[in-house]
Amino acid sequence: MPSQLKVSVGQYSDKGRKEINQDFHGVYIPKEPQLTSKGIAIALADGISSSAVGQVASEATVTGFLDDYFCTSEAWSVKKSAHQVLSATNSWLYSQTQQGQYRFDKDRGYVCTLSAMIIKSTTAHFFHLGDSRIYRLRGNSLEKLTNDHRLWVSKEKSYLSRAMGINARLEIDYDSFQVDRGDAFLFVTDGIYEFVNSKFIRKTIIEQSDNLDEAAKAIAEEAYEQGSDDNLTVQIVRVDDLPTQNVDEIYQQLTELPFPPVLEARMEFDGYKIIREVHASSRSHVYLAVDTESDRQVIMKTPSVDLQGDTAYLERFLMEEWIARRINNSANVLKPCEQTRQRNFLYIIMEYIDGQTLTQWMRDNPKPDLETVRTIVEQIAKGLRAFHRLEMLHQDLRPENIMIDNTGTVKIIDFGSTKVAGIVEIASPIERANFLGTMQYTAPEYMLGQEGMSNADLFSLAVIAYQMLSGKLPYGTKIAKATTKSAQNKLKYSPLPHDDRHIPLWVDGALKKALHPNPYKRYSELSEFLFDLRHPNKVFHSQTRPPLLERDPVIFWKGVSFILAVIIAMLLVYNP
Repeated sequence: MPSQLKVSVGQYSDKGRKEINQDFHGVYIPKEPQLTSKGIAIALADGISSSAVGQVASEATVTGFLDDYFCTSEAWSVKKSAHQVLSATNSWLYSQTQQGQYRFDKDRGYVCTLSAMIIKSTTAHFFHLGDSRIYRLRGNSLEKLTNDHRLWVSKEKSYLSRAMGINARLEIDYDSFQVDRGDAFLFVTDGIYEFVNSKFIRKTIIEQSDNLDEAAKAIAEEAYEQGSDDNLTVQIVRVDDLPTQNVDEIYQQLTELPFPPVLEARMEFDGYKIIREVHASSRSHVYLAVDTESDRQVIMKTPSVDLQGDTAYLERFLMEEWIARRINNSANVLKPCEQTRQRNFLYIIMEYIDGQTLTQWMRDNPKPDLETVRTIVEQIAKGLRAFHRLEMLHQDLRPENIMIDNTGTVKIIDFGSTKVAGIVEIASPIERANFLGTMQYTAPEYMLGQEGMSNADLFSLAVIAYQMLSGKLPYGTKIAKATTKSAQNKLKYSPLPHDDRHIPLWVDGALKKALHPNPYKRYSELSEFLFDLRHPNKVFHSQTRPPLLERDPVIFWKGVSFILAVIIAMLLVYNP
């Protein structure tokens, strides 16, 4: 049986010699499926003693983190999810201080330290600011993982240089690392670590491994005995087991439902009537069908029987519906159909789009005007934004994967190569390919085995825009052969041909930048590219049009040949 992530927890907190306890702490261990998709959250905050509302800040920070983190999208990475939640809490704390009587005295406002950790799959992600600490006990070695954000003015006087609520903008330390079974993480406030030595901490945790609550209490009592005059809070979280699965176990889970039989027109299948086959490839079969209950036309996609033993393929196939359900609010992305009855075979059901692919549209419209191209590109970009907001990269944007319906709405229809940041973080024995797209539309960095960023999808979108305007590809077939950095540096962008549409030079400049082989020299955001497609950028506007030899060498040499022919004819006439 596959193992799950399991931890043991020990916690203790006391006001110590203070009048009130301004520390706050918590651990949240969700049930499946969130245990796998989101992990386990631990947080410790310490309100500053100079503030009468420090305990309010620490409680709001910890409870907000533990509650709101698990409400973020499963598609988001841990880093993005946690940062979004903490940024919102930081903004609230800062605004509370600004609205109060101590808006000019940060040390008396809604301020606290924070040390937090998410353990997801086999990786620990920590977030830290202030002077509370996180230690890792591995074997007999106690290692401090965090840095104190405290500025010392003298031996007696210091102040926090970073904390929750001090500034409007959150600046937080982040790191991630692999965890091992038996790793114990210790979260403590300064009232503990300034008075207890590491030898006592190691000895206590190891000797009282069966009762971590007692270990936490013993460490706090030791700090009190050693003269600590601050609040006392200790959290101990030990990793007892890590998730493990082998490929066979995953395959069995993925194939709990049998593969469908070969489907044919007029066939009744699982509550659907097959109308016709729409598309067939080595990866899947796509059919137009009618739901016999609702009489609604739908698209049914079935996996390829030839790949039924490929676990990575099956995972990607089933992920398409998972992705579609999470981007269900975008008009420019294909929507899934709600499954109202039991599914007896392995397939997915999506909305039917009455229209044509962009490939077909380009055949019917070989020379579209610039405004039409802009409209299509902007709609595709809206669909891509829906992916990017959820930290998903489409990775296979091409005309075949784009539909235009009979109302003119453009939709992205295929998610088989989509990369989801939140899923990639989950350890799996399945070998997942970094890229599964189509060469002619692929961002060059994928050819080098590099990870794609959002502007990799932007590159593919720019190729499509270029193709609609020119009928060609910006680098021809050369880009598919450019599998080294030196080969990519030699790629030469072909400027848009000058035809009767008179496309402005600055539009060509925008495409050239979006299609740069180096991702760091491209636009970083879709919005920048779209803006430059509609508004003359001074940088591109001031550039001169490349000579005809560069723009269209065939026409150039034809022209030269024609002129030479005329000269030769004239010489023959006048010099018989």
